[in-house]
Amino acid sequence: MDYRAVFQIAAAGMDLEKRRVDVAALNLANMHSSVPAGQAPHAAQRVLAKPLQVNFNRAMGLAEPALLPRDVQVVANAAAPRLVHEPGHPHADAQGFVAYAAIDQATEMVTVSTALRAYEANVAVASTAKAMAAKALDIGGQG
Repeated sequence: MDYRAVFQIAAAGMDLEKRRVDVAALNLANMHSSVPAGQAPHAAQRVLAKPLQVNFNRAMGLAEPALLPRDVQVVANAAAPRLVHEPGHPHADAQGFVAYAAIDQATEMVTVSTALRAYEANVAVASTAKAMAAKALDIGGQG
């Protein structure tokens, strides 16, 4: 069995989940950022991954082809900014409203939490494959 395919799948998953955490952290960091009146505030971003079908039948002996998330894009949310009435703020418009990014803290924290769990699952897969490969070499060396 070729373990390289398992490591490639786990690494692709870890890379995708790291991007999700990075984008969620960027969104959280810009949640309370304001810009002068007339300018658009930070737009919340999302990571979109389209799976790329890869045939590992020969290398892995799988009945079905495996999927790797290869086409990964970071897209901006087109939601309207959150307007807060703060007449004394230097970025307030003529009516006294300040535009903040339309970012929901709870959504971003759920994204971080699920991405971390998925990352941990991919680490577990890579660790298990490493242990299996080491055991296979150990068994093969005893003959």
